[in-house]
Parts: sequence; structure tokens; C-alpha cells
Amino acid sequence: MILELWMVGVVIALLLLIRVPVGLAFLGPSLWWALADGTSSGFALKTTFDGLNSFPLLAVPLFILVGVMANRLGIADRLYEFCLAALGRVRGNLAYVNVGSAVGFSWMSGSALADVAGLGKMQIPQMVKAGYPFSFAAGLTASSSLISPVMPPSIPAVIYAATATVSTGALFAASVVPAFIMAAGLCAYIFIWTARRRDLSTVPFDRRRFVRAAIGAIGPGLTPVILLGGILSGTFTPTEAASVAVLFMLVLGVFYRSLNVRVLLQSLRETAVITGGIALILGAAALLGLILTRAHVSRDVAEFLTSVSDSPVVFMILVNLILLVLGALIDATAIILVTVPVLLPIATDLGVDPIYFGVVMIINLMIGLLTPPVGSVLYITSSVTGRPVDQVFRGVAPFLIPLVAVLVLITAFPDLALWLPGLLGF
Repeated sequence: MILELWMVGVVIALLLLIRVPVGLAFLGPSLWWALADGTSSGFALKTTFDGLNSFPLLAVPLFILVGVMANRLGIADRLYEFCLAALGRVRGNLAYVNVGSAVGFSWMSGSALADVAGLGKMQIPQMVKAGYPFSFAAGLTASSSLISPVMPPSIPAVIYAATATVSTGALFAASVVPAFIMAAGLCAYIFIWTARRRDLSTVPFDRRRFVRAAIGAIGPGLTPVILLGGILSGTFTPTEAASVAVLFMLVLGVFYRSLNVRVLLQSLRETAVITGGIALILGAAALLGLILTRAHVSRDVAEFLTSVSDSPVVFMILVNLILLVLGALIDATAIILVTVPVLLPIATDLGVDPIYFGVVMIINLMIGLLTPPVGSVLYITSSVTGRPVDQVFRGVAPFLIPLVAVLVLITAFPDLALWLPGLLGF
């Protein structure tokens, strides 16, 4: 059984190396192992479909639709204009606006890919035109996009909560402070970088422009109030809140006169494509999880980690190292689905809070979106700008320093994540 399991791992690795989609790379070898182990094909397929049969996961396509519609309805443009009107006279204004608009858009998106695809097309050319090096503009835009999958409504958080059977609302609340710390870390890097650049232009503050931009941003600003306010107050479940947010996007689209049949169909089509990819990973990971359970992988991993040390601090350091490596090689959704059933029981036995563990895992895996060879955000940024991936990564590399520093900070001080959920009574 162990030999066959190693063969499954090797085949999966080879398929990923030749860039076979993650869901198919997991599903094929897992089906082969299940059938070789005597599992009926019907039971294997049932296990795969059971991985999708979860009401909390219904929030995923709805949150994706919210982010896609926010992009296509011009809501991201309104947030960008407001940030620019507020910060125009600050040296390095476009860099701070980049982070500020990423924070604003994150309350609606939940996806780094949607953030960099939507905002990147607007921000990077404007920054380059204003005198910022392409490497800095692309690196900052790619890095700031990671705020979206950390700040609620985070799609990875929904998947983790469903996998770990913890409160999605509590995980959302725990993610808020770390997301702002990520933004602060990027702003600190911007401050240091711009201090040596006296050539960057500023724009005088224009009260009329600011008031006009602020009025235009009222609608988008109400989205997180409705969405997160409903979840954290207990008025909505995350799935219900996502549905309400979709309806609110439609209302904003009608109000701004940017919604039409073509935009709606494009939004639904894009959402279906993204959701289909995630659903394939969810189903395949459920079958792979069954294999790992039958092979007693959880027990073996627990014995290895506890033989190294029974300290929660050492355990979290080891987990971070493991996840940083995995995040560079495999899609984050797949890692959450496969590793949470293995690592979370060990964490809880050592006294690690599952909500805190989830926040650390999500931040860690999102850094993987910026690291090759997988690095999905790198490829999207390359596609948006028309520049080679290696050139984009050279711009991203310096920003990994503040992001990893934030990961270390959150790992070292769990209360940074757990303070807000405790305050809200989760």
C-alpha cells in the first residue's frame, strides 16, 4: 500500500510539472489507486461528488460572481478614483493608491486573480507613465492583490472553514487585522522606497474632485457593510450574505447604468469557468483525502512531527516551512483540502486554535501565488502587461520580504488574529 501511495504521489507530481490542471492531476491517479485497492468505481465517484455536497461551499461561486461583477461594472474604477483623489498630494501617491484600492476591492472580491486582473490593467500602465519602474509597479500590484484572499469575503477562508468545520464568520473576523497588517507592511516598503525617489510627481488636493470621487464610492463602500455586517452580526450566513451581495451588485449596476445583458452574461460565464475549476479540485481532493485516510497518513505525519518536538511554536514553524514549499508547487485550494484533515488534528492536540491556524495557512498559501513555478498571480500579471513571467517575478521578489515578515508576525502573535473574533463573541 505504501509503495502504491508513493507511486500516486510521483504521478501527481509529474502531471503537475507538465502543467496538467490540478483537479485532473489529482483525480486520475487517485481513481487508479482506489480501484487497485478494491474500491468500487461507484463508491470512488460518490466520494468525489460528496466533496462538493456542502452548503457552505455554495458561497464560493456567489463570492466569485460578486468580484467578477465588481470588475465589469466599473466599481473598481470608482474605488481607484477615490483613493487617488484622497492621496494625490502624497509622494509615491500611485503606490499608496495601489494598496488602498486593493484593500477597498478586497471587501468584494475574495480572489487575488480577480484583483490583479481588474486593477492591474489600470494601475500598472498609470504607474509606469508617472515614472515608476515597471518592476516596481508590477511587483506592487501583484503583491497587493494578496490582500483580497485574506480579507473577508475570502474564498480560501470559505473552503478552509468548510474543510475544518469551523465558523466561517469567526474566520472572516480573524482575517481582518492580518489583512490590514499586510497592507501596512506593503505601505512601509513603499515609504522606504519612495524616500529615495524625489522625481515622483504629486497632484495638488482638489476638494471638488475629492467630493465627487467620495460620492461615487458610496455605493461600493456599502458592499462590505452589507456583506460583512450581515455575517458578523449573525443576520446572514456567509452563503446568504453572498446572495445579498450579488443582488446589491445588480442594483449598483442598474444605478450606474453599467449593467446590460452582455455584461451580465459575461460575468456569469467567467464565474462558471472559475467555479468549474475549483469544483474539480474539490471533488478530486475529496477522493485523495480518502486515500490518505486509508493509508494512515495522518497518523504517520503526526508521529513524525511530534517526534521532532511537542512544542506548538516548533510545530507552527514546521507547518509554515512545509506550506511555503507546497504553495510554490500546488494550487492553494488543493493544499487546503488535502493538508487540513492531516495537520489540523495535530494542531488542536498541541493546543493551537483552529481559527488562528486557518489564518496562518491562508496567508502562507497566498504568498505561494507569487512564487514560481505555479505562481498564478505571476502569470495573470504577465498576461495583463504583456511582459515575460521572469520579468514580473523580479519585480515581485522584493515585496516577498514584507509579506513573509507579516506571516512571521501573525505566527508569533496569535492574538493579532484572535482578538477581533473574541471581541465579537465568536
